[in-house]
Amino acid sequence: MSPMTAMRFDTRQQMKLGQQMKLAPRMIQSMEILQLPLPLLQERVEQELESNVALEMVEPGEGANAASTAESAPEVADTEREFIAGETGEDFDRLADLENRYRDVWDADDYGARRPAASAGEGDRKMEAMANTADRGKSLAAQLEDQWRLVEVPEDIARAGFRLIEYVDDDGFLGADLETIREQGRELGIEHWGEPLLERALDRVQIALEPPGLMARSKQESLLLQIDAVVELEGDEDGSWTDAAVLIGEHFEDLVQNRLPKIAREAEMSIERVQAAKSRMRRLSLWPGRELANPDAQIVLPDVIVEYEPESDTYVAALADGVMPVLRINPQVEGMKKAPDLDADGKAFIDDAVRDATWLIDAVNQRSNTLLRVVRVVLERQREFFDHGPQFLKPLPMTEVAERLGVHVATVSRAVSEKWMQTPRGMYPLRRFFSGGREAEDGGGDKSWEAIKAVLQEIVDAEDKAKPLSDQKLADALKDRGLEIARRTVVKYREQLGIPPARRRKIHV
Repeated sequence: MSPMTAMRFDTRQQMKLGQQMKLAPRMIQSMEILQLPLPLLQERVEQELESNVALEMVEPGEGANAASTAESAPEVADTEREFIAGETGEDFDRLADLENRYRDVWDADDYGARRPAASAGEGDRKMEAMANTADRGKSLAAQLEDQWRLVEVPEDIARAGFRLIEYVDDDGFLGADLETIREQGRELGIEHWGEPLLERALDRVQIALEPPGLMARSKQESLLLQIDAVVELEGDEDGSWTDAAVLIGEHFEDLVQNRLPKIAREAEMSIERVQAAKSRMRRLSLWPGRELANPDAQIVLPDVIVEYEPESDTYVAALADGVMPVLRINPQVEGMKKAPDLDADGKAFIDDAVRDATWLIDAVNQRSNTLLRVVRVVLERQREFFDHGPQFLKPLPMTEVAERLGVHVATVSRAVSEKWMQTPRGMYPLRRFFSGGREAEDGGGDKSWEAIKAVLQEIVDAEDKAKPLSDQKLADALKDRGLEIARRTVVKYREQLGIPPARRRKIHV
């Protein structure tokens, strides 16, 4: 390739990049806001209120004042059409192409979840908005270190304890053996360093930290630690906790496999004593670390509330009012543009602030209206679910909803992502209403995979626990209800529902 040809190629490439990126910031912001779950949207709006002088919140009782700024604030999007400042499905295709070309700048499946690459340039506030994620709380290790600092022990035990806590895993267990910890801590300069010190420190850590069962080397050890803590607080008058400790300490594998008759014979206990001890174990945790607050857990708030209106025999949806502030352009800031003593830099600053605030308000309005339009289709197509329950959930592909609303399927996907809906039947993730399915053989219409799982759960709940149904018998029971699926599919659904196999569901009487 000649130098001249290479130059022409590079020029065309740079020009094309400039054309693509010209559309990107506003489109990316619209997509980002549309996809954000409610807690993160609230956080994003709060950040914008703090950083943008042109954006303000309408205080309660200011309806008249808010109306007076209607010329400044963007109109609410028409609920019968898609509104992203005139951008169309063709622009979504451009955005998809942009995603494919520049995956190093942002992740294609999660707008707003990563920072732009350093080469993207500094100061682009729209690209910086993509980094809007929830602040992380303290890790499990940090929380345990806070507890350990309050424990009065000799210095060598204290330092060894901190070293042990560094190896805790997400479930609260010690993530390495003491030999490995000893070898990796040789250079720390801890007095009396060695396995005897680590053993003493571990014993003290296990007793001191809450909840009980933390820093164990196995589930078996964790459960025994929890039993010791319960007995110390409550005693063991009937001996059932002692029996539970025997089952866990000496018959753990058989206990996991629910071989209660074998345990009863070998432990020389009646089946009733074994059952009573097993019942006690329900108070214990297999993952003690999870009982501490998960620093990454998001508060689940409903984006949409669905209610039944008996007068019209319809289900109606509304946004969860009161959780999002009403936004508007600050009229005082916008009016400053007309000040005669304002220099060019000041005018440019105000113009940028007003533009950014307008973009945000547009995007929030778009999110609300797109979400409501999608939910209205769900209410119409899934009426039987709301009337009769999860067994009547129908297949609802996102492409069908997109075609119905005349929008790009990416809009529907991001509109339902991590959104929750409060219904008369409980709180559900909106994505649950979108799934594939199959036609029922009994003529009862299509059934979604989620509906089939609900029927499977219903069959298991109703089975005789002394003679639980095998996977093949579960498949036969589904077939009797007009849902013929293979046994291996039953196994897959059973595992997804957290239902153990028949031998582990069996109750010995």
